[in-house]
Amino acid sequence: MKIQYLEIVTPKVDALCRQYSTVYDIIFSEPDANFGGARTAKLDGGGLIGIRGPLRDTETPVVRPYVLVDDIKVAVESAAEAGAEIAMPPMEIPEHGVFAIVIHGGIECGFWQD
Repeated sequence: MKIQYLEIVTPKVDALCRQYSTVYDIIFSEPDANFGGARTAKLDGGGLIGIRGPLRDTETPVVRPYVLVDDIKVAVESAAEAGAEIAMPPMEIPEHGVFAIVIHGGIECGFWQD
C-alpha cells in the first residue's frame, strides 16, 4: 500500500505548513488550484502532502490518505459493496491522476490512480 497523496484540511493552513516545514524539513508550494488551493510538498517515495483550508462551511478538519490503486473504478465499487458511502466519485486532476473519496464508518479514505 502506497500513500500517493496525504490531504490535511484545517482552518490553520499557514501555521500547520510552518510546523510541518520545521519538523520534517520540507518546503510547501504556494496554493495550487488543482488541489483545492492546497499548499503541497513532496513525500518520500514520490507522493505529495497537501494542506488546505475547508472548501465549504460544512467541511470539518480531516486527515485523508489517498492510497494508490491500479483501477480506481474497481476500488470504489469494492468499497461501496463493503458498505462505504461514495463521497466523491472518480474525478481527474489534470496532470496528476484520478482520485475518489469514500467514507466507511465515519473514516474518510481516498483512492488515487496515476
